[in-house]
Amino acid sequence: MGAIGAHHLILTPSERAAWTTAVDYQIWHALVLLVTPLIFTTVSRISIAMIASYIAGTALFSGSIYLLVLTKNSLWGPLTPIGGLCILFGWFFLILSLLLNRENLSR
Repeated sequence: MGAIGAHHLILTPSERAAWTTAVDYQIWHALVLLVTPLIFTTVSRISIAMIASYIAGTALFSGSIYLLVLTKNSLWGPLTPIGGLCILFGWFFLILSLLLNRENLSR
């Protein structure tokens, strides 16, 4: 999405800033999802909730910003804070998982 925004779209400065924010959030949370299996060796309800929260949050947050920029339709706007809230839940579940599994992580 970053390459598409940089090379194929003609965007105003505010649209480019919004697109860049969406790309940044998508990249960082994709990296979190890639690292998660390396940290947690067991699957729990909390880790499933964390993964689901990150996926839903990233799709809603970044996806709604992409749609706002591409369609210029403000109806997509309310999805952005819902996605942000899902991402916050993902971070909450990650911290909770780390706290509950700190004995297993220290080994």
